[in-house]
Amino acid sequence: MFTGALAAVRQTAPTAPPFAPTFSTDSTVPSATSGHTAILNALSAPATSSVPFGCPAPTTEPPPPSIPAHCPTKPESILATLSGAETPGHSVYLSRRGNSIRQHQGILQEGYTQYHADKYQHTDNPNVSLQHCCCSMTQPDMLHIDPALLQYPDWKGHRFLREEVSRFLSHYCGSPRPLRADNVYPDNVSVCVLDAILIPTPFYGVITEDVHLYSGVRLFHVHLDCEPSGSGSRPFHLTVDKLEEAMRKAISEGLNVRAVVLVNPHNPLADVYSPQEMTGFLEFAKRHKLHAIVDEVYMLTVFEDTVTFHSVLSMDSLPDPQRTHVMWGMSKDFAMAGMRVGTVYSDNRDLVEALDKLGMFHGVPGPIQHQMAILLQDKDWINGKFLPENRLRMQAAHRYMTGELQSLGVPYLHRPAGFYIWADLRKYLYEPSFVEELSLWRCFLRHKVVLSCGQAFHCSTPGWFRIVFTDRQQHLTLGTFRCFSLLMIAGEENRCREMLIFFPPPFSPSSLFYPVFL
Repeated sequence: MFTGALAAVRQTAPTAPPFAPTFSTDSTVPSATSGHTAILNALSAPATSSVPFGCPAPTTEPPPPSIPAHCPTKPESILATLSGAETPGHSVYLSRRGNSIRQHQGILQEGYTQYHADKYQHTDNPNVSLQHCCCSMTQPDMLHIDPALLQYPDWKGHRFLREEVSRFLSHYCGSPRPLRADNVYPDNVSVCVLDAILIPTPFYGVITEDVHLYSGVRLFHVHLDCEPSGSGSRPFHLTVDKLEEAMRKAISEGLNVRAVVLVNPHNPLADVYSPQEMTGFLEFAKRHKLHAIVDEVYMLTVFEDTVTFHSVLSMDSLPDPQRTHVMWGMSKDFAMAGMRVGTVYSDNRDLVEALDKLGMFHGVPGPIQHQMAILLQDKDWINGKFLPENRLRMQAAHRYMTGELQSLGVPYLHRPAGFYIWADLRKYLYEPSFVEELSLWRCFLRHKVVLSCGQAFHCSTPGWFRIVFTDRQQHLTLGTFRCFSLLMIAGEENRCREMLIFFPPPFSPSSLFYPVFL
């Protein structure tokens, strides 16, 4: 939802500063917003960060209610403490489901709301939250609107867009055979009805809203450990054994698991799974007759030259092609989250025909379809300017941010893709609890810095934060100054808290340290 800086536009544009990555943070709802929910809806028959250094904070804020700190594995239990205000009461005008949706609160949503209410501007509003740089990605042919496009569109997506998407994915996914336009479904939102689906944690938290708020689908979490479990393992390592273990547990609880969600490249870990790993996951899904929903919305964000992303569409043969469905969207790869366009590609004609029926309610407007088709067909600009320039800027910004983290001694996952770094801030928590994590997150908010805390991604270990690095250098410099100043002060305050054992009240360690920010 927050568009990154892109100066390498498709027509003459001013030169951007060296650290002006093309892309942005996550949207509050994925660009392929419809992807998870639309697929699941069609599969429901019984037989079958975070705005980087970017959010404003309230000027006054009551402390969160006291909550037991001995429940680090249940971040959901403290979501009601987010806003500082009481949860909306029951409305007699809404159904039980309507009240549940109205009363829902989320960390990512709160961060975005505060960011949007008070955006950073270098001259007019320099002392509040940082604002992402927007850019133009247009040329005259994209701005043209044929009167016919203002009428009801083809509900299942105009043929010209489906053809461009199929050609685009055939090329950039490395498909051994041309993908079929008839198997493409463009969308922006829809609903689902299923019992449960498996999803490894941490995962992009808004998937919860994407499938749960619409239809009450249960996401059964496959918790990944932040500590490597042995030789060849890595932090938050997803394996087939972990999927199998979660499947057995779900069955023991009486759940009818129908699908598994796989995100590659991953959000928030930024892992890029190998073809061997993805094949193993897909074979697991086949054994259990699960639909594999593969989210590849970050496929063009790999910035390290030594790493190659392999789409499942590049496989010579899928283990279960009728139950494998790939999502992709414009949001991340083209920094166009505001367009709200996502696509589903599936060889399952029954599924695509079912999705087509939903187009009347959730189809993409005709003018937007035209703009997307014009952009996707401009391979010369994409390959010759956009992707190379974007990769260089992401490399530079990532190098800067990781250098700052190293200087502060903050552990992090060094990964080759995405707009974000998964950083370990556990040493800045006074005790290992999600209450302490939320307290640190709100401390960042109060001082105009937004890092998305781990519980927003259902991480099972408190203290992990996602830091988005794709912004202009001046914003990164100010953001890291604010962030790291707070972290150093948090470390000092934690040490002073321990001094209370020897120096009881009225001694107050917080009175000794107060951050001063530009």
